[in-house]
Amino acid sequence: MIKIASFIATSLLVLATTLGGCSRDQPPPPSTRIALVQAATDAQQARGSFTGEIRARHEVDLAFRVGGKIAARLVDAGTEIKAGQPLARLEPADLELAAAATRAQLAATESEHATARAERERYVGLLAKKFVSQAAFDAKENAFNSAKARLEQARTQSHISGNQRSYGTLSSEFPAIVTAVVADAGQVISAGQTVMRVARPEEKEVAIAVPESRLAELKAARNLAVSLWADPKMTLRGELRELSPAADPATRTYAARIRILNPPPEVRLGMTARVALDRAAESTLLVPLSAVIDLGQGPLVRVAKDGKIASRAVQVARFREDGVELSGGLEAGELVVISGAGRLVDGQQVLAKVATTPDRQR
Repeated sequence: MIKIASFIATSLLVLATTLGGCSRDQPPPPSTRIALVQAATDAQQARGSFTGEIRARHEVDLAFRVGGKIAARLVDAGTEIKAGQPLARLEPADLELAAAATRAQLAATESEHATARAERERYVGLLAKKFVSQAAFDAKENAFNSAKARLEQARTQSHISGNQRSYGTLSSEFPAIVTAVVADAGQVISAGQTVMRVARPEEKEVAIAVPESRLAELKAARNLAVSLWADPKMTLRGELRELSPAADPATRTYAARIRILNPPPEVRLGMTARVALDRAAESTLLVPLSAVIDLGQGPLVRVAKDGKIASRAVQVARFREDGVELSGGLEAGELVVISGAGRLVDGQQVLAKVATTPDRQR
């Protein structure tokens, strides 16, 4: 029994030693990491874009031409108005009193003018009969001319007062849409103070802000495509109409207006729009900014192919807000690692997961 137990113990020891040696000689199975990748796309297809707002080309601030207290506001923001339609009214009491005062003044000057004219005609006859001197007649002539001038002044003032009475009603000279209401009923305003803002809807544009690094890109664009955030499938043609010559002091961007050619009725003021640029043809590819790394030998990207990592030296054409344009070293459609590329090595096994592109993250 002692010999059998000793034999079993020796066999177990040899087996354990053999298994331990095998485990030390064989390397552990390689770990597979998950790599977030994105396909390199043609820079023409992945065009630069700007986000802006649909605005009317012609926007006007409406104001009363006289001061007073607003008695009534007849429209709200968003109302479509017609030419000559009343929009707001001032309290008419003061305007009526001013008009009445000018009418009374006109009546007084008409009476004075009639008296001066009669005196002059009478002195004409007396001067012909030598009953009055030339100096007395000249005095009556001057009085008549003065009365005539005062009458013209009173008539002009009466017309002005009549016009001011009509200025108590605010209206638009053209069909428009009320985009903002600044003053309301009960508010006392001065002449020229903005009451509401209206826009003419026949010409629509996209107002965008362009950083100085992309001014040349916007100017070089051959075509501009406008799409609505509410309906991305709708694509409209646009053209650059206006580019500010000076940057905004707060945002350091340049204001630009993109005219929409033949906008359909679905394009409404205030909508969010995207302006995509189509530049001259260039053989460049676009990859995310995080895909390009530099380990001391120049820019490179990590490509996931057949489940393994491979490094590719690339040539950078330019940097953009939405990625990096590469002029060489990569082919369209190749999957580049966009997260943690610096921690991967060539030949490492990975499980590629395609990331959602920003234009689909809605």
